[in-house]
Order: sequence, then C-alpha cells, then structure tokens
Amino acid sequence: MNDTLIDGHGRRIDYLRLSITDRCNLRCQYCMPTLGVPKLRHDEMLSYEEMLRVADLLVTLGISKIRITGGEPLVRKGSLYFCERIAAINGLQSVSLTTNGVLLEELAEGLSIAGIQRINISLDSLDPRRYASITRRDCFHQVWRGILKAAAIGLSPVKLNTVIMRGINDDEVEDLAGLTYQHPFHVRFIELMPMNGEAGDDLFMGSDEILARLSAMGPLTPVSSSHSNGPARHFRLAGAMGKIGIISPISHHFCPSCNRLRLTADGKLRTCLFATQETDLRPYLRQGASDAEILERLREAILTKPERHALTPGGIRKCINRPMVAIGG
Repeated sequence: MNDTLIDGHGRRIDYLRLSITDRCNLRCQYCMPTLGVPKLRHDEMLSYEEMLRVADLLVTLGISKIRITGGEPLVRKGSLYFCERIAAINGLQSVSLTTNGVLLEELAEGLSIAGIQRINISLDSLDPRRYASITRRDCFHQVWRGILKAAAIGLSPVKLNTVIMRGINDDEVEDLAGLTYQHPFHVRFIELMPMNGEAGDDLFMGSDEILARLSAMGPLTPVSSSHSNGPARHFRLAGAMGKIGIISPISHHFCPSCNRLRLTADGKLRTCLFATQETDLRPYLRQGASDAEILERLREAILTKPERHALTPGGIRKCINRPMVAIGG
C-alpha cells in the first residue's frame, strides 16, 4: 500500500509533473528569448528508464497523478512509448499530457492508445497572425486541427491554456471563453508568470480583471471539477457546454493547497515552480544508488518544500533560475 507524502507544512503531495525534454518547436514570447536558450546535451538528459525509475518510486510513496510535459514532450523520440510505460505503473490513477498541439493531429490517437487520459493544449490566440507573433511560428491551423482531433477521439476534457498578456491578446478573452458555447472544452486563463522570456511586467493582467471581463458576458456560475484539486477556479457561462478556468499564481496564489512536484528533463526535482533550489537526482541514478537511497532523497526534498513562493503583483518577480522550457510546463 502506498505511503502518504506529507510535506513540512502538512500538505499531501500526490501529483508529479514530469518533463521529458527541454526542446520545443515553438518560441513563445513569455517562455524563451527570441534566440532560444542553451539546450541540454543528450547525456545530460535522463533516459526514459531513469525517469521511469523515479516515477515508479514516487508512486510507491503516494504520487497518484503524473502529467508529462516538456519543453514540448511530443518532439522527443519515443514519447508514445514512454507514455505507455508511465501509464502502466501499478497504483497510478491518472496520466495526462501538456502539449503545444503542433504534432497533436498526427499523434492524438497514439496518445489515447498509450493511456493518456486528458490533455492540455496551449492556445494563446484564435487569430492566426497573432498566434504566429506570440509563438514565433506560423502553425495555428495545424494546432487547431490537433485540438479538434483530440476531442473527436475522446480525450476528455480537452483543456486549452491561454496566457493573458495586456495589449497582446487580452482583447480575445471573450472570444476564447466563447469556445465553451460550441465545444466541451475547458478554457483556462493563466496569469503571466516570470519565466525568463521576453514578456515584461507591463503585460501582466491579474485574474480579477480577467474575471470581471468574463462576468460581463453573462451569468458566470462557479462549478467544481471532478478531475483534480489543481490551481484553477472553474466557472460556466449560462448555456455553455464547456468550462472556464482561472489560474492566478501571482495575484491569488494557491500555495496552501499545492500538491505537486516537478522533475526536469535533466533529473532535478523541484518542489516549487518558482524555486531557486533543486534536488539533483541524476548522480544517484547513474552512480549505483539503491532505491532506498533515492527514496530518502525524495523524502528529504518533499519535507523542504517551501510554504509559498515569494512573488507578488508588481513586486519582485524575477526570482527563478531557469526558463519555463527548462523546468516543464
């Protein structure tokens, strides 16, 4: 029977976000600089077998949900094989994936067969030209076809993640929310976070302002989500098929209920997205450490998970030491 992972502040930790690569086929403004970031060497990245070992050990400790992320996870060779192996871990209740959708049209069926149950897709604009400006790649229509394919084959819910940036795409809040009238999507609006990209603090729009814009569309009813105790607050517009989510890591942080860990592609365990400290598991994995030794490192890291991050609206927000693409979405 699994242990129950409890951190030093009494929170139950049951969710792992597992990044399998730092590579990405987009160059989103808020995620990385125009010229990109230094890439990990092949030998610096964990092998799939090393990732599976860590995941399996964490499940024995009480992790019940794993989300596979990147970079863009689908660009790594063998990603479908890895999804299948993760989904086969005994005791794991939920396996999901976050993607930018560029390769989704061709891989959606394979992901479903491999055991992926739910999918999150980044979509920061419904305007193809604006999408190309934000992502620095002209592939909106390809992504949209992937979204429709994922929904058609039964991946549910399909969640669309939009990072709202003032003066960039904030005028699309209503149009994006309107998708929930036509599709059973969960459209989630996310506050801009300090991720070492090129989107400055002047682009930040808080969730209260986003919610006020949504409320002006009509009655907005709070609803619960049966799939997770994650950071989103959920609402439904009257008559809509889908849901709206608000994720506010800066203006209304959800640290008291944070239940997650992150493992980077190079083997660093992060107990907070905005952490400046990591636990490097790669030496233990490659120098013959026993499962018991690795389990001890995992427990130690979880006990030192910070009570909350130090970011505030308009305050010091440049406090992390890695870009998002290197941490895992």
